[in-house]
Amino acid sequence: MGDDVSAQRLVNKYGRGFGLAPELRSSYTSHTAVTGLRGGLHSLHKTHQLFPLSFGEEKLLSEKISGAEGTKLDEDFMEMERKIEITNKSVFELITKTTEYLQPNPASRAKLGMLNTVSKIRGQVKTTGYPQTEGLLGDCMLRYGRELGEESTFGAALVDIGEAMKQMADIKDGLDINVKQNFIDPLQNLQEKDLKEIVHHLKKLEGRRLDFDYKKKRQGKIPDEEIKQAVEKFEESKDLAERSMFNFLENDVEQVSQLSALIEAALEYHRQSLEILKELDSKLQSRISSASTRPKKEFNPKSIVSSLEIVEKTQLNGLTHTSSIKSTVDHFTCTEPITQSWPENINTDSKQIESDLDQPCCRSLYDFEPENEGELGFKEGDIIILTNQIDENWYEGMINGESGFFPINYVQVLVALPQ
Repeated sequence: MGDDVSAQRLVNKYGRGFGLAPELRSSYTSHTAVTGLRGGLHSLHKTHQLFPLSFGEEKLLSEKISGAEGTKLDEDFMEMERKIEITNKSVFELITKTTEYLQPNPASRAKLGMLNTVSKIRGQVKTTGYPQTEGLLGDCMLRYGRELGEESTFGAALVDIGEAMKQMADIKDGLDINVKQNFIDPLQNLQEKDLKEIVHHLKKLEGRRLDFDYKKKRQGKIPDEEIKQAVEKFEESKDLAERSMFNFLENDVEQVSQLSALIEAALEYHRQSLEILKELDSKLQSRISSASTRPKKEFNPKSIVSSLEIVEKTQLNGLTHTSSIKSTVDHFTCTEPITQSWPENINTDSKQIESDLDQPCCRSLYDFEPENEGELGFKEGDIIILTNQIDENWYEGMINGESGFFPINYVQVLVALPQ
């Protein structure tokens, strides 16, 4: 009874592993429950005629179900195989984590990938760069520093820091390029060539091991020549796999050189950033010293009446307009009736909206300012014609004769795109 249950489990487990449909596995296990392991295997063989497995899969399934132990390789070989497996995993993880280290914002990475994909589709050579955090902070400081003006000590300091941050963003772009060329690309090449070749040899070796064990088990039922050929092929594959793993592991100093390139690039980035920050700190200390030694201005308050009595002369349509308390008061005490005017083109606007609603379109929920080439800007409440959905986060559309991309969560769909 225990053997029957084990057989059922094995048939179900390895049938699923080889992609057999649930109803077929059910058929195998039901038959096994009645006839035992031999009957279950017979059922597998019978249905296999309709849903054939590959020869290698059939041998592996037979080996697993029968509980036969395959030929073991020596410990040195297995240790090298273990190191190769770990190296393969580490290279994959290193590429992923290094990209996250250089470009930590996943949303920005996804957006950048989408924009560059669209550029390739359109045949554009220019690609969009990752928005470095130093550059974003620098833009913010420059904008408000220039609005405050040079006469403001705070404004001048904001401009100084903003320019320094923009320089650091440029250096960070250089770090990205350097690390990609000297670390990420070599690792990808290692993964796609050397490690891929070793994995191919190991898979081929496993196939020939299965073939050898299968024929060895049938010794006496098949010609000895077939067993001899299986042994020779097994030995040949083992030698190829073993030699390729040995050479790779012996030359792992190449991977150390690639790690060194990563650290050198990071060191150069921090060295240049340190120089910029030192120079910036010197500027700020100078501004603090200058501000503390300049003479203080006295506060001279002005009354509202005296301010209003000042006559301002401005040119308006070629006439001189005089503003005083009297004219100000007259403005607020004017008794002329106020007539409310309505836009003459209200019917035109209504017709335009109705026309837009005849095709896929959406209404913007917020203002959207384009930050990259190819993006479409709009104001809250605008009606945008939808032309395409790029992915789950971005639409392509048109407004006022301009087309571009914009985020899906900024709009409310009025008429959906056709499926």
